[in-house]
Amino acid sequence: MPWTSINRIYAKPSNTASTEAHINIPAKPKVALTAAEDTGGRFELCDHGYGKSSVKLLHVHRDGEYHRIREFEVNTELKLASEMAYVKGDNKEVVATDSQKNTIYLLAKKFGVKTPEEFGAVVVNHFLYMYKQITQAKCRVVEYPWERLQAGTPHNHAFIFSPTARRWTEVSQCRHEAVVVKSGLSDLRVLKTTQSAFVDFVQDEYTTLADAAERIFSTVVEAEWIYDSMRTVDFDDAWLTVKDAILDKFAGPPDTGVYSPSVQHTLYQAEKVVLEKVPEVRFIQELIIYIKINF
Repeated sequence: MPWTSINRIYAKPSNTASTEAHINIPAKPKVALTAAEDTGGRFELCDHGYGKSSVKLLHVHRDGEYHRIREFEVNTELKLASEMAYVKGDNKEVVATDSQKNTIYLLAKKFGVKTPEEFGAVVVNHFLYMYKQITQAKCRVVEYPWERLQAGTPHNHAFIFSPTARRWTEVSQCRHEAVVVKSGLSDLRVLKTTQSAFVDFVQDEYTTLADAAERIFSTVVEAEWIYDSMRTVDFDDAWLTVKDAILDKFAGPPDTGVYSPSVQHTLYQAEKVVLEKVPEVRFIQELIIYIKINF
């Protein structure tokens, strides 16, 4: 997949337009520095940013014949203090998206990529330190789920793509403010063929769904959480804790399982466990349910 650049611009009508009568006094032309000035107060840029997306990193650690890998996809986004690049096409303060790509490679070479969260923090800190015209830096890192190939025994240097769930993090920082680290999992697709029900819900003229005392339960789970501090967190362990808590409350013990009266109840049970073990979790959302149909 080729590298792509991203531009995010939001404009809206300005509430700062003057309603006072204007007196026609000759004046020197004024250079518009903002969208509001450029449009006579009619519009303003309420948010904007640009960056580089889909930058691939493959980190290989070789310990003799035994190799370990981690692969990441990195996106960056920068916000400039000035609007001149948008209003006048003045690029003097623009850090090129190609330069952002090169920066990712250089930082990965210099510091390594221990976890998505720590590398994202390195990236945003670098941009804010190097370029005073940047007011906010963001870095999104997605990890590809590679597992070691099992060929009777674990293979020394061969791996298989195993997308049980997708791990991601979004690190952002505004100048003179603390770094914000938000992590999550997506595409955790689960299914069980029994011990799931959905009964006694609202029945009215809009309802066609019948009570189901026994049904197939399938959903795609997403979760995200924000870390209060980066100093003592084991990011890899925290992510695994969240995933394991969700799977445990969904499936239950291997031989007996666990009964689910609704998707909402099951996810709530998982949320309680996650909040006890990883208090930074913000939400868990269900997306898909399969309903049994008799033909």
